[in-house]
Amino acid sequence: MAGHTENDIVIAAPVDLVWDMTNDLENWPRLFSEYASCEVLSREGDRTTFRLTMHPDENGTVWSWVSERETDRAALSVKARRIEPGPFAYMDIRWRYEEVPDGTRMVWTQDFEMRPEAPVDDAWMTDNINRNSKVQMALIRDRIEQVAAAHRPAPALSD
Repeated sequence: MAGHTENDIVIAAPVDLVWDMTNDLENWPRLFSEYASCEVLSREGDRTTFRLTMHPDENGTVWSWVSERETDRAALSVKARRIEPGPFAYMDIRWRYEEVPDGTRMVWTQDFEMRPEAPVDDAWMTDNINRNSKVQMALIRDRIEQVAAAHRPAPALSD
């Protein structure tokens, strides 16, 4: 059995701003609450290899792994995968962006499988990812909407 999740959120901001902020890897520690650092290891065209390090968990364990992302600005999509999958047999993530009347819809689709020796199974990780994605997406939405509001022109005053 493999795990599959899909979560989405609408962000009241233009797609260009949402794209730029969510693909600025060096700023992920300020965008996500779970990442302590993001170190870009290499960039080749639209492909970036980077190391993510999380804040210590409740047991004091610091999780870190290397991932690869390939952006496709024209298609408003990103494909990512863990190169160092850790407890996962594999972890593939797809980000999709869509302009909608209220701003930008951002969708995260994750396909994965836990290793047999992993401390949790696919069902547990599916629930965990679904719970955490909602928290992180809401945080990202709020942070991007703050930036968008600061850059909106003031309404014209009428006499």
